[in-house]
Amino acid sequence: MSDIKRAGLPLVEAKKALIMIHGRGATADSILSLVSSLDLTDYAILAPQANSNSWYPFGFMAPVESNKVALENSLSILKETWNEIEAAGIKAENTVLLGFSQGACLTLEFSARSAQKFGGVVAFTGGLIGKQIKPENYSGDFQGTPIFIGSSDRDFHVPAKRIKESADLLRKMGADVTIELFDDPDHTIREEEINWVNQRIFI
Repeated sequence: MSDIKRAGLPLVEAKKALIMIHGRGATADSILSLVSSLDLTDYAILAPQANSNSWYPFGFMAPVESNKVALENSLSILKETWNEIEAAGIKAENTVLLGFSQGACLTLEFSARSAQKFGGVVAFTGGLIGKQIKPENYSGDFQGTPIFIGSSDRDFHVPAKRIKESADLLRKMGADVTIELFDDPDHTIREEEINWVNQRIFI
């Protein structure tokens, strides 16, 4: 059984849900600290905790075999979280996935492996996982799902080129993708990014 932290409404009372996925070295509690900045009054919020605070051991663009076992385990934790929301009767179109850094990469990977009409996907500094992007790993149709990817234009961990390549594939899968690249070197979540998702996803 996965360790899942919770906030917001109980699942049985909520009509919408948010899965929040923390970054490497962080915790579910740390990503939940964003809740006060987001417009989530009618959401059930679930934040799974990674084993040893990391979703996979190496960088997200490392050869796939080096991360494979941990990545598959982490995706199964997300699936377990997803299944709990689904069992409560909350539809995919009312469920948003959000992650930061390593959690943003995992968010994009999870959503693209089973694309459907989500309430939204938010990747604060992330891209699809693997040494190269392999379209055969992904399936489904996003059916216009809004996807936001925000990052520094020169982030040390997530190259802008990979963000753009990820966005191209997600668009081919039917997503409505917005990229915001900022002229700063910071590996962080900016106020402009928070404002964008509040105005266009958490509505």
